[in-house]
Amino acid sequence: MTDSAPLRVDLLTREYPPEVYGGAGVHVEYLARELRRLADVRVHCFGATRDEPGVTAYPEPADLGGANAALRTMGVDLAMAAGCAGTDVVHSHTWYANLAGHTAKLLYGVPHVVTAHSLEPLRPWKAEQLGGGYALSSWCERTAMESADAIVAVSAGMRRDVLTAYPAVNPDRVRVVYNGIDTAQYAPDPGTDVLDRLGIDPARPSVVYVGRITRQKGLPYLLRAARELPADTQLVLLAGAPDTPEIAAEVEGLVGELRANRSGVVWVAEMLPKPEVIQVLTHATVFVCPSVYEPMGIVNLEAMACETAVVATATGGIPEVVADGETGLLVPIEQAGDGSGNPLDPDRFVADLAKTINELLADPQRTEELGLAGRRRAVEHFSWDAIAVQTLELYRSLRA
Repeated sequence: MTDSAPLRVDLLTREYPPEVYGGAGVHVEYLARELRRLADVRVHCFGATRDEPGVTAYPEPADLGGANAALRTMGVDLAMAAGCAGTDVVHSHTWYANLAGHTAKLLYGVPHVVTAHSLEPLRPWKAEQLGGGYALSSWCERTAMESADAIVAVSAGMRRDVLTAYPAVNPDRVRVVYNGIDTAQYAPDPGTDVLDRLGIDPARPSVVYVGRITRQKGLPYLLRAARELPADTQLVLLAGAPDTPEIAAEVEGLVGELRANRSGVVWVAEMLPKPEVIQVLTHATVFVCPSVYEPMGIVNLEAMACETAVVATATGGIPEVVADGETGLLVPIEQAGDGSGNPLDPDRFVADLAKTINELLADPQRTEELGLAGRRRAVEHFSWDAIAVQTLELYRSLRA
């Protein structure tokens, strides 16, 4: 690369539009968009062929069709690494792509940056999902983390978690660069056509959850807390992609119980387009994030940008996003030290969650004020253009 040529950056990720199901996919989508203004960006992702220029998708190797899911992921990673020839920097996101980044680093002698969106040691329930593959996913992540030239933590809380989970990592290599939000896209939508189609009554208060059905997201705690919500309050769940049949059955049972005892329980299991989610968030009285593990919780930013008050667990990076008492309310939690994040006293956590939600439902003026302040905070502190500049500066420092 000459001094005049733009830096070539290869972003490695499992998720990329239109196949996005979590915060990491949202992160890469917007980071790629903003970095393209500053560098030569190539995106390598999993799944079906994409039409977008500079984006290459990789299917799972046919020969591994019947293999453990983690092993199939590793097969994709090797193909992705081969596709990075000619790069100046590789930047991997989540364990799904970490092995690709590490392999490309060794193969081409280029810096490898890892963004820590979550950590396998703090998600032990994934052994339930992956079986022996959890050992493989953990190995991929640990190898990449300990060998990376730099690790981007999406919050100060995540930085602490990285250094705790991987004590061999040099603290100087772990930088905090927050997740961001597109506040032009995520903005209040006064329309009601989506609400009408989904059966949500805009005249009734609503508590909204958006997220995957996984132990990390804590949905069962919210469903138990919902037993204590006022009878006129709707519970809207934009929740799908269950990790396991067990948690799917647990959620189905709890939703069934709520529906047997109250009206206004709306569960949308398929992933909605962003504009539809934005309309639902806009009309929510309260957005709830009951996660027991959340490195940052970009979904809280999305709700805040839609001028919606947030109730969220005081864990991980969430307190760095949701200003307690200013843009929402945080629910305290005492967590197990085994890496699961589970509350030591689940009944107390559920009770505190219900109490906090009800506090806002009972005070519409305060809820409105928190929502307005949330949008201001999202606009002022979490813009993607600033995040892209910080990330590019990190790349350049590694090549100096």
